[in-house]
Amino acid sequence: MGRKSLVLLVSCALLAYLVYTPLPENVEQPWKLMMTCAFFRFQMQLSALLETLGFGHHLLLNLFKVPPTADENVTVMDTLFNKVPVRVFEPKQKSSTMRRAVFYIHGGGWTTGDATWLLYDELARKMVNKLDAVVVSTNYRLSPQYHFPTQFEDVYDALRWFLRKKVLSEYGVDPTRICIAGDSAGGNLAAAVTQKLLDDPDIKIKIKIQSLIYPALQALDMDLPSHRENGDMPILKKYEMVVFWSMYFTSDEALKEAMLANQHVPVESSHLFKFVNWSTLLPERFKKGHLYANPVHGRSDLIKNYPGFLDVRASPLLADDSKLQGLPLTHILTCQYDVLRDDGLMYLSRLRAAGVQVVHEHVEDGFHGILLFSNSLMNFRASHRVANKYLKWLEENL
Repeated sequence: MGRKSLVLLVSCALLAYLVYTPLPENVEQPWKLMMTCAFFRFQMQLSALLETLGFGHHLLLNLFKVPPTADENVTVMDTLFNKVPVRVFEPKQKSSTMRRAVFYIHGGGWTTGDATWLLYDELARKMVNKLDAVVVSTNYRLSPQYHFPTQFEDVYDALRWFLRKKVLSEYGVDPTRICIAGDSAGGNLAAAVTQKLLDDPDIKIKIKIQSLIYPALQALDMDLPSHRENGDMPILKKYEMVVFWSMYFTSDEALKEAMLANQHVPVESSHLFKFVNWSTLLPERFKKGHLYANPVHGRSDLIKNYPGFLDVRASPLLADDSKLQGLPLTHILTCQYDVLRDDGLMYLSRLRAAGVQVVHEHVEDGFHGILLFSNSLMNFRASHRVANKYLKWLEENL
């Protein structure tokens, strides 16, 4: 075999390795999805290399950022809410009545993502146009430079600032029609701050809706049926999710390795597993073919050094039933082919048992990140369906 043929063969094999992702038969536009997955894998590997060389974290993803540009319907402004960067979207048309509002928290595994990304910028514009709403899209500091609870505190500080009567009045927002929403890690933060609001005596405004889009809600059990079934599915693999979880709390590799082995919760915290026991919390059809394995307890020094992974602000599923009872109307979106599917399903069960009104949207052919892929850059047909249905629900209920 000639040198050129060998180089071509190796190049093709490498390309196939980077691009190919096993996909279920009922997923639409599989090759487009494979290419999207390949891009994210490539940027993660390149970012790790660039980080080692001293360049910025997730440098490639900065290409997604767009300036705060107004259009014929929407005004856009980057500002600070209590020193936290936010991007505010407002309808241009004047209104004689107060408007509803969405406080949105981006995803990205607490390590990446930005309110100025094209994906979130376009989603916010759709919300403004469909709902005639004010949309606040918040940022927060990211790991590995910052660890829990920094991300939670940044979001909560921005939210508290927004929920002041003076600020709501400035933006023309009806204080009885506010939604807190977020996707993935943003869904985690949305659930956590909504719980925290219940304990805050300084916040008099009552949230009307919390909307959790394929949220990450617990860091205790890394062996749920959705982890087993979707560990290699797009866009988020089990290994990547465990890395995100561990980096949320520490840069110490010991926690990541313990979480990958599902041996990170010490015996003295074993009582917490009742809150995330999928054998009692998942609907029957999601349990079929799976047997619940009793947790193997881990090292006590991990929880001593990194107590955050058992903190309810990081794992909202650990909240007592008495806390859950006070939560507002909740919208939860889950996807069949998502490693985080069962987090949302377990929260659904717990909220309903606590008497909370919950609306559940399960996307049978859905994958992680599907809501964002209706943008002009990726333009997935399934994503358009999900986004349109979601916005219609918000329009009818907020």
